[in-house]
Amino acid sequence: MLRRSIVLLLLVLSGHLAEAGAQPIRDATRAELLYSTYCLACHDTQVHWREKKLATDWASLQAEVRRWQQLSRLDWSEYDIEIVTGYLNDLHYRYPPPN
Repeated sequence: MLRRSIVLLLLVLSGHLAEAGAQPIRDATRAELLYSTYCLACHDTQVHWREKKLATDWASLQAEVRRWQQLSRLDWSEYDIEIVTGYLNDLHYRYPPPN
């Protein structure tokens, strides 16, 4: 719980710093923070390489990210869903992204 609060505070503060003219955090870093904070406890690497994985292309991977953030009531923006999809794709899947 404390870890989640700290990460959330860092995300909020980084948004305010970006508005003040400081460099915003990289998208990959934000995606990694979101994934490691909200998903990694249940989704270890085995979920991503198992034979019966549900993500078979970019669209289905994005649908799974959207579905799980909704089930977890995370209220992520479309941008957050997109960058976490990209992060997972780069890390595990290597599906061709949409045009």
